[in-house]
Amino acid sequence: MSINYLDRKTGQYHEEIVFGDKFLKWIYETNSGSFLLESLVKRKLFSYFYGKLQDLPSSSKKIKKFVNHQRIDMREAKQEKLESYRTFNEFFTRELKAGARPIQSDPGILISPADGKILAWEKIDKDRLLQVKGSTYSLENLLGNKELASVYDQGTCLIIRLCPSDYHRYHFPDSGIPSKPRRINGYYYSVNPLALKKVAKLYCANKRELTILKSDHFGEILIIEVGATCVGSIIQTYSPEQHVQKGSEKGYFKFGGSTIILLFRKNTVQIDPDLLSNSSEGIETKIMMGERIGCKI
Repeated sequence: MSINYLDRKTGQYHEEIVFGDKFLKWIYETNSGSFLLESLVKRKLFSYFYGKLQDLPSSSKKIKKFVNHQRIDMREAKQEKLESYRTFNEFFTRELKAGARPIQSDPGILISPADGKILAWEKIDKDRLLQVKGSTYSLENLLGNKELASVYDQGTCLIIRLCPSDYHRYHFPDSGIPSKPRRINGYYYSVNPLALKKVAKLYCANKRELTILKSDHFGEILIIEVGATCVGSIIQTYSPEQHVQKGSEKGYFKFGGSTIILLFRKNTVQIDPDLLSNSSEGIETKIMMGERIGCKI
């Protein structure tokens, strides 16, 4: 199960270090694994229970092994010493030092809200959004609202996939006024590319939270956090209906891989050409929170 991505800074291709790769391959590629997936793993109870285990003091024992396996640079963290984290989730939701993720301050520049691998599409068809080659879903199914889906028809869609090794706090891509999040209950399938190939309309099936940001420079941006297997919680830390600054924290995911989807109305943003070109070839691009990903039209 090889997952390759392009590092935008170096221009080099890398193979992703997949946490729990053997388990993922078994659960999504075998009959016995599929049975367990559908009967237990995709359900809330499994991820809830697993998340609670990561809040136990004993969970801190696996932090060092995880850091070494995933090659995490702890020099970026506010708390560099692993011994300072009382639980695995405390480590997983770690904050970074000031300046670890420089914010592009130009108001006409759109920034990434999170670390992760990005795919980007312009002039989207609300009835046929691409999940993977040969598999599509509709905005109405994703948003649970036909009228809202129509608003973003022919607009722009960005999907940022966070793997377990990534910094798991997410931020606002522009300044503006965010709404209260709307929660849509669902399952907890993995968002790993292997699962995306196997589970039709996965984003529409998983738990997700929707926020409309009345941004100062890019119109109304719809921000969607998608839960996944072993994501114990999606935690929102912002104050709804109060003005936020570009790059300020919106929330964080507890343990697990997860996804953020951004939707923009037609003619409100121009995504950087390299991201669009890579996406057209099915190539994910590694980006960092605060990094430029587009600009105002």
